[in-house]
Amino acid sequence: MELELSGKRVLITGGSRGIGYACAQTFAREGCEVHLVSSSEAALDAAVAKLRDATGVAAVPHRADLANPADVAALQPIVSTVDILVNNAGAIPGGGLDAIDSDRWRAAWNLKVFGYIDLTRMALAPMMARGSGVIVNVIGIAGADPRHDYICGSTANAGLIAFTKGVGGHSTKRGVRVVGVNPGPTETDRLVRLYESRALASLGDKTRWPELLADLPFGRPAHADEMADLVVFLASARASYLSGLVIDADGGAMYR
Repeated sequence: MELELSGKRVLITGGSRGIGYACAQTFAREGCEVHLVSSSEAALDAAVAKLRDATGVAAVPHRADLANPADVAALQPIVSTVDILVNNAGAIPGGGLDAIDSDRWRAAWNLKVFGYIDLTRMALAPMMARGSGVIVNVIGIAGADPRHDYICGSTANAGLIAFTKGVGGHSTKRGVRVVGVNPGPTETDRLVRLYESRALASLGDKTRWPELLADLPFGRPAHADEMADLVVFLASARASYLSGLVIDADGGAMYR
């Protein structure tokens, strides 16, 4: 299937690892010019080298803390020129209402919620002026299936789902699409480390961590590449009539 992505300029936040890096690799293989944003210069350097080895594409790194307004402002020159923006950066702590104090809550939202909003605002006006462009928000299934033990993230993601739908309904007036993906549990370094520690505590062997996820759909978490394939498809010409849509990509877990 020809996705018509060759030559497109793509910027991916949180692009040095996990779903973000998987998206970078898939876009690179489609012939895109790839820009990666991360708060860690070391992680960016490693991702750029890994991507070059895997695809032959030399990605452009941008070190930025998206919770810092000055760093966000410094991205304006590149964000205003991209054809595709993938908002993916953000790590929100788990825990119930009594476990997340106001400072941690605000810090998490500054990175993910306001990070997505700020970059969308920055990219949307130039895209609408040009009459083309796509923004894909990688959000999280907890926004559609909220849990008290992840209350800060559930509430943040629910807000971003509404944001994506509202902006995506408006942006089509000028030829721009805004869509979202809600990944379920996905096999990233972060998830593996978490479940290795749980397996060591409960089973005495960290290598048995997949056993703790055997009740998931298909008996496993999603692969980052599976989420990336969906993101890249949504950003492509093959999804040209989709906007204001957020896809729940949890393997059907929410309906079991």
